[in-house]
Amino acid sequence: MLALAGCTALVLSVTGTAAAGENRHDAARQALPANDGWGSYGTGTTGGGAADAAHVYTVTTWAGFKAALADGGSAPKIIKVKGTVDAVAEGCDSFAAPGYDFDAYLAKYAPGTWGLDTDLSAEPDDSPEGLRRTSAAAQDTAIKANIPANTTVIGIGKNAGFKGASLQIKGVDNVIVRNLAFESPIDCFPQWDPTDGATGNWNSEYDTAVVYGSTHVWLDHNTFTDGSHPDSAAPVYFGMLYQQHDGELDIVRGADYVTASWNRFTEHDKTILIGNSDSESTAVGDRGHLKVTFHHNLFSGLVERAPRVRFGQVDSYNNHFVAETGYNYSFGIGKESQLVAEHNAFTLPDGVSAAKILKRWTVSPLTADDNYVNGTLTDLIAVHNAEIPAETLESGAGWTPALRTGIDPAKAVPRIVDCGAGAGRLR
Repeated sequence: MLALAGCTALVLSVTGTAAAGENRHDAARQALPANDGWGSYGTGTTGGGAADAAHVYTVTTWAGFKAALADGGSAPKIIKVKGTVDAVAEGCDSFAAPGYDFDAYLAKYAPGTWGLDTDLSAEPDDSPEGLRRTSAAAQDTAIKANIPANTTVIGIGKNAGFKGASLQIKGVDNVIVRNLAFESPIDCFPQWDPTDGATGNWNSEYDTAVVYGSTHVWLDHNTFTDGSHPDSAAPVYFGMLYQQHDGELDIVRGADYVTASWNRFTEHDKTILIGNSDSESTAVGDRGHLKVTFHHNLFSGLVERAPRVRFGQVDSYNNHFVAETGYNYSFGIGKESQLVAEHNAFTLPDGVSAAKILKRWTVSPLTADDNYVNGTLTDLIAVHNAEIPAETLESGAGWTPALRTGIDPAKAVPRIVDCGAGAGRLR
């Protein structure tokens, strides 16, 4: 591992333009640079850079953060986050409806008692499921924060972030989120669905961040992790993992012009979803949208969806993917997706084939050039097709990315990204 001083020198030398700009100007007012991914398209992404003094806030609590978001409507605003802001400081019990009892829930809906043929949607409000729904609604209201248009949310220093929060970037334009460490929210009240699969399943809510129908969004130098609540520590009920996490970042419902740069996505299962459904009703709003760029991100210790793509023109370049135990795939090729994956580096452990990097859900051509696996130039499509012929992939995404500020050599990406990506490393 490189020493900190070596990392600093490396990042400054390779990404000197952005780093120098951040030194010369207040990072809280910095706009996404021109040509820096899809987020720079058209009007670009400036966030709250034009905020006047009355609309610059420093927050240290969840209540203070929500108050700052609500103040001033969509006027440009900058919210500086200091320290760790906990959205569930009082614990899950604070959301529980009177009479809710998890042991009673398990007893009522155990497969041996309830069976696996009927879901719980018709359960009355005073049933264990009804009380769970009421409890879940209370958590939903408490931990979601709606980010208005023309807003920059930025961490101050090296130890700023959110725990248990769900940022909702929904139906707005021009938002920047930078230099924040996010510990994924846990769903205090997952729902048991007996009809989900052959043996039933637990389903959870709450993405760490969701971009829903919004445009011009820049997510930069953030860290997304399950932190103190990893799936490996979760219990098993009814023979299934008691899943309390949803996604780390979802970009859905016609969202457009998003750049995610220099982030760390780590210790998670279903990480990033672009386009949330194959249905034709959803497709009406998704076709022609979901244009997203990922560059210089570190994806480590993940199971899948880095990202899984439907419909969108997604450009993924100069990212480092580090697989560990439990790895499933990195890129999910979904309905009408147009993925370009170039100049990336993959570090796979012994026994994990490069054929697993791509996962085909539907036939959608992609471009995958100049990618290195464990230091060796590898044709990801050819390797996949040779080892998994039942899921043959086609080459040629049908478009060529033009919005890139510069491309680093793929073989240098692990050092560059590992040194520079994540919260606390904004220079």
